Amino acid sequence: MKRMLSLCAAALCLTLTLTPTALAADFEPAVPNAKVCYPTAIVRGDDGTELKKIYDLSPEDDPAGIPRSDFRQDGFHYTLTDLLKQELPENESRQHTEHISVESAKKDMESVLALLPQEREFITDDGLMGTLTLRLDTVQVEPSGYGSSTKEITTKRSYPNLAEQDTQYLPKTITENGKTLTLTDIQWQTDNTANLDGYAVADRYTAVATYSGSATSSYVKGYTVTADYAGTVSRIALNRVRYVAIFEGTPIQPTEPAETPATASAFRWSYVLIPIGVVAAAGACVGGALLVKHRKENADEEDTE
Repeated sequence: MKRMLSLCAAALCLTLTLTPTALAADFEPAVPNAKVCYPTAIVRGDDGTELKKIYDLSPEDDPAGIPRSDFRQDGFHYTLTDLLKQELPENESRQHTEHISVESAKKDMESVLALLPQEREFITDDGLMGTLTLRLDTVQVEPSGYGSSTKEITTKRSYPNLAEQDTQYLPKTITENGKTLTLTDIQWQTDNTANLDGYAVADRYTAVATYSGSATSSYVKGYTVTADYAGTVSRIALNRVRYVAIFEGTPIQPTEPAETPATASAFRWSYVLIPIGVVAAAGACVGGALLVKHRKENADEEDTE
């Protein structure tokens, strides 16, 4: 009887001891007690068979924190094949061309060059800096927009030696510099007088006609100046060490039906239900042993009486 109780108790203790360990195994970090490092860039091959994670670490960072575990992504299973260490250069430099654009009110070269200094300081997006020089052969000037203006046009025409002050003798419209103007006013002048019964009577007239109209013209509002600056940009590395983790990817071949939320839930519950079942079995074992012991003790008492 004591042996049965001992076996049941051992089974119970073993169940309670192993279950938490099995659950924790799924969340065990790849490198214990190391601060996790995060990549500064991830480069994936076009076919997905290779993936590189780039880490730029300072001397204080421990490369042991670089994750090395397998993972799945975009239908591939990735496994670490190599971890390379690269010392970043102390001085990095390269040729750089910067394209600039400025607005100008005038298009003459003197006004344009006044907006373009011979040299300019530039900083690239990745932190390299340097002095770039203007390339005169790349300077271009283009209109940036057009406007229009309208102005009134007025002109006068004289029509002498008219027999009467009658507008029928005058053209109602005229053409001036390609624009059509309309008659808007007439001033009559006497050219000659005749003596009729002792009275001076005008018999010839001059018409001074005024014609008016409008003219619309377009003009350039401003100009856009573009040019290139070229030169060398550089920077000093800030004591960094680069690590490149290379992972090899293999396509994941579907061998089982896709996991549904229901099956996933059942799978997770199995971690809990299985230990509970074992505990219940152990409890039943202990209970059965105690019941047998109790019955035996009662039988012994009856025999004694």
